[in-house]
Amino acid sequence: MTTDLDPDLLAEARRLLAEHPVVDGHNDLPWALRGQVRYDLDRRDLAADQSEHLHTDLPRLRAGGVGAQFWSVYVRTDLTGDAAVSATLEQIDAVDQMLARYPADLARALTADDMERARGEGRIASLMGAEGGHSINESLATLRALHALGVRYMTLTHNDHIRWADSATDDGPGVGGLSRFGVEVVREMNRLGMLVDLSHTAPATMRAALAASTAPVVFSHSSARAVADHPRNIPDDVLELLAANGGVAMATFVPKFVLPDAGEWTRRAEDNMRAHGLHPLDTDPAAMAVHRAFEAEHTRPVATVSTVADHLDHLREVAGVDHIGLGGDYDGTPFTPAGLDDVSGYPRLIAELLRRGWSSADLAKLTWHNPVRALRAAEDVARAEQAVRGPSNATLEELDG
Repeated sequence: MTTDLDPDLLAEARRLLAEHPVVDGHNDLPWALRGQVRYDLDRRDLAADQSEHLHTDLPRLRAGGVGAQFWSVYVRTDLTGDAAVSATLEQIDAVDQMLARYPADLARALTADDMERARGEGRIASLMGAEGGHSINESLATLRALHALGVRYMTLTHNDHIRWADSATDDGPGVGGLSRFGVEVVREMNRLGMLVDLSHTAPATMRAALAASTAPVVFSHSSARAVADHPRNIPDDVLELLAANGGVAMATFVPKFVLPDAGEWTRRAEDNMRAHGLHPLDTDPAAMAVHRAFEAEHTRPVATVSTVADHLDHLREVAGVDHIGLGGDYDGTPFTPAGLDDVSGYPRLIAELLRRGWSSADLAKLTWHNPVRALRAAEDVARAEQAVRGPSNATLEELDG
């Protein structure tokens, strides 16, 4: 376990990130802002230090070498139907408010070219990803509307099954991966140029989506199941399929996913949250007070920079260096690894990988080039698809009965 890193390696990591900054696949800041201050940026001014409340602010994004961010426009799965759609629109609006308030730091990005342009301007390219197919309320027209508003990936499920796709963390009966409508969702995402995100999905869903997709897919925040046997992680056979697909597995930092010893502790901590009438994913001050009280009585297993690096070593070995990236899940988890406490921590991870012998060229692929390439390839597929077919108006009832 590495706790102290060579200052020279940290300096080299920062130099590398200045040229090839991090494309982070998943940050839940919009949901945190919703829960804490109902999106009031006067109360959570991201230009100032918000470390007392959040994992993310502009100074720490800069310190972390983040050059592009997929902001999650996640909504919880207890929001369903039109309520889920409305909440997703509010999340998109929150990102729009951030972009309008901080134009010197954040640049709207809809394409790979936009990402490169923002990097050249020294701004943080800002993209959006919807987290969970419940956000479209079984409507391909709603999917298209989210794309028109700037959403560039959709995670097919969150923590619960939906009627057309199975989640990794729902033990109830599902559809066996993707239903016929689920396959149509993937096809329409390919036609639009919206990346199919397979984090949170069951392995059967992963395999079905990889079989259906003509464009690269992503895992916006998932790590290696062979290293930590958690259902949120990616099995090796899927990593092998991912390489053939051209997609990218973006390693997450969430301790319960990356550190085997953290799983049981987290289950008990989440039960404690429910006993207090709170949602396990809540990170507002009241929820964190409950978490901290539980932690004071029950020692928490702590993941480290090395823990995450172990996953990246494995992902590189199985999927290949062209198919890996980073997706921290900051502000979407109450706990983070030591040394990766917030978005400023990326140089420490890059320094650890340098210590392990990763080349600068491989690290540049990890941080920047792989996700940019995947989005560009999805855009190429979309142009080809749109030349031969129009929008799908299929319904779940029509395809699945």
